[in-house]
Amino acid sequence: MNTIEMLEFLLTSRVVLDAASRGVSEIVELCLKHYPELMWDTDFANELIKEIVKGRHVELFRLVNAHNPISYLADEDFSAEISLMEAVTNWPPRCVPLDVSGAAFLMQRELQWFQVVEASSYPSSKRMKFQVHRRTYWEDFVEQHKKLHKEAGQWMKDTSSSCSVVATLIITVAFAAAFTMPGGNNSNTGIPIFFMNSSFMVFVVADALALLCSITATLMFLAILTSRYAMEDFLLSLPRKMILGLTFLFLSLVSMLVAFGSALTIILSERLKWIYIPITLLAAFPIVLFAILQLPLYIEMVESTYWPRIYRPQKLWK
Repeated sequence: MNTIEMLEFLLTSRVVLDAASRGVSEIVELCLKHYPELMWDTDFANELIKEIVKGRHVELFRLVNAHNPISYLADEDFSAEISLMEAVTNWPPRCVPLDVSGAAFLMQRELQWFQVVEASSYPSSKRMKFQVHRRTYWEDFVEQHKKLHKEAGQWMKDTSSSCSVVATLIITVAFAAAFTMPGGNNSNTGIPIFFMNSSFMVFVVADALALLCSITATLMFLAILTSRYAMEDFLLSLPRKMILGLTFLFLSLVSMLVAFGSALTIILSERLKWIYIPITLLAAFPIVLFAILQLPLYIEMVESTYWPRIYRPQKLWK
């Protein structure tokens, strides 16, 4: 086929649209790379964006939006704006991204989709009437996502409750350790016996950090548990509190293990000079294990909240 025949085939055969609907980015990228003229057809471009939004395919959205910004397409045709708002208000149960940490962050992703489509319209489509049910698009979005909203709230509550229990245990241990110094105190002056030992200063600082960080983490999780759980809160407010709570919980865990290792070093170093090596390795094992198990999910939370991929510009090929 020559170029004109190939363009005609791609515009009429729905090959690109079906690939976009199923998230097959390789086919869409290949066609747009060799035939960028496809995006000159307004009807095709509108339909392509609609299929991508319906399927919630982030990478494809970034790719197509780099060719023709969604705001430009909406400005060209008011019916395209209506079509996109209808697509984004519907919740597709089959579209559960693999890079989402839980129901709360899935709710966040849905709010981001609504936000990016709404931002392309003027005036705001959030207050426009949904023609079938005579509700605004935002009201219809809330209605369609009612089940996901409930699951997201329950996920936040369960996660916060579990983490707050761990933080409370660390508070108890760190507070008790602050008054039971390794080696005891001088009976005459009350000064700790190992006060001049460098490992003792490490113990004191680490124990203080463990206590303060665990208290802060508990307060953050308490703030989550007492939140109103409105749908808009899942966009930034609740995810930020969860990220801060997990951050301080991890810091308190690390500080507690450092304090534990330094306390053992103080007690045993007089007899075994090399004891700090195995103690350091053993204390680092839970930290490394925790990082391996939780760090990928934590990074996804931070990325989704502070630098979501759906808003990032896509670099086109050379």
